[in-house]
Amino acid sequence: MNSARDDILAGRTSLGIELGSTRIKACLIGSDPSAVLATGSSSWENRLEGGLWTYGLDEVWAGIREAYAVLVADAQERYGVRPATFGAIGISAMMHGYLVFDEDGALLVPFRTWRNTNTGLAAAELTDLLGVNIPLRWSIAHLHQALVDGEAHVPRIASLTTLGGYVHERLTGRRVIGIGDASGMFPIDSATGDYDAALLAAYEALAAGRLPAPLSVLLPEVLLAGAEAGTLTAEGALLLDPSGSLAAGIPLCPPEGDAGTGMVATNAVAPRSGNVSAGTSIFAMVVLERPLCGLHRELDLVTTPAGDAVAMVHCNNGASELAAWAGLFIRFAAAAGSPVGDDTAFEALFHEALAGEADAGGLLAYNHLAGEPVAGLAEGRPLIVRTPDSAFTLANFMRAQLYGVFGALALGMQVLAAEGVQLDRMYAHGGMFRTAGIAQRFLAGALDAPVAVGEAASEGGAWGIAVLASYLAHAGEESLGDYLDRQVFASAAVAVVDPDPVDVAGFSAYLDRYRTGLAIEAAAVAAL
Repeated sequence: MNSARDDILAGRTSLGIELGSTRIKACLIGSDPSAVLATGSSSWENRLEGGLWTYGLDEVWAGIREAYAVLVADAQERYGVRPATFGAIGISAMMHGYLVFDEDGALLVPFRTWRNTNTGLAAAELTDLLGVNIPLRWSIAHLHQALVDGEAHVPRIASLTTLGGYVHERLTGRRVIGIGDASGMFPIDSATGDYDAALLAAYEALAAGRLPAPLSVLLPEVLLAGAEAGTLTAEGALLLDPSGSLAAGIPLCPPEGDAGTGMVATNAVAPRSGNVSAGTSIFAMVVLERPLCGLHRELDLVTTPAGDAVAMVHCNNGASELAAWAGLFIRFAAAAGSPVGDDTAFEALFHEALAGEADAGGLLAYNHLAGEPVAGLAEGRPLIVRTPDSAFTLANFMRAQLYGVFGALALGMQVLAAEGVQLDRMYAHGGMFRTAGIAQRFLAGALDAPVAVGEAASEGGAWGIAVLASYLAHAGEESLGDYLDRQVFASAAVAVVDPDPVDVAGFSAYLDRYRTGLAIEAAAVAAL
């Protein structure tokens, strides 16, 4: 405890803040970057306005301030001191989406998140033009869709960025972005560590005369992990801590997306490694040894925070529907006079799933609250489906719900397997892996690969961006991969679960049913 207290007093700490889909989390680490000293969080939710998913920018700052205040109070309670400075700060957030500002810095339209699927025409046109998959949620797809639709704000655009890039700019005055986050805006050339120049030229020729400036001017500057990315201004310090207790001048690392921080948080930045991040969305990142042979619309080509090429399977729908069902059971317990806490309920329901049949007894669960591009669906309708002779038990129901979280992900991972991409191990993180071994076991069966979960899995990307902030002081000495291996994960406790052949066969049968049943999902979208 004394060393942690000394680290806080001396500013030998790194603060990470990540804006996720449902929580804004803050995480503090010290001179030992593997150990979490304090945490804080704030809840928020996106909302559907005018047919588009959004968050208000006032909510961004209210949530950041609350998460920061909770972290400071946590540090005070644990160590008897309140942090007044840090060695470094890092900002991370949901990738992709559309945040555009005029030359005075005014937001031109409400923030359009990654969750929106209104960009189908633009994504298809850009994929054909550029010869690489441009997913619906990428920033360039949103920009091009606005241009194609002739939206009135387009001639006034002076800058385009991500949520992480926006927060970082407000804190430092620097319009920069980490390469991993940038790779979800526009394709990256890993050889140059920048936007792909040939593809930029191709798009600028397509959009000539229709945008107020070249795309290369509108996009933020790309930085690799460890690069100097500005310092906290006095105005930025007040945004984090309105009390005025936080000192200005703290260095910040490049802002990163949640995919990149997930790779860092699971030490999955080397070729043949990968990670799965499960939250409101779920996605898998696999670091490539070689370029893929073909164009696959199920896959994004992005990068690690160090710029190495990554194939990403991104699914819009993750654990939200699972959490909704857990909430229903929690409310039932309270109504029956036997209330239980959230952690107790999740643990009980997850353990019940272990008693289910390997294929979930013929039940089928779709977690599609939003559209799911991997499955070819522009909108979502959560469903639980069974035949009259299905074994409708709580155990099978919960196994189907857990399998449903991994369903669309498994469809995309099969594309990678067909490309001959090899995996030594998948690392998993996110709240659903807090119940030891269960979701991890089912994921191993779904991927037919070993799945590892570390002690910091539940802290996820907030810890990952804190680690990237701490890397600022070491970037001149060693690569990001070496830093993670030697100083962050050298003594980390990691639990590995190998795939059980019974689970592999059971999930395979479930996935066959899942793929066939997508016609039911499509019919529900059309009918409801």
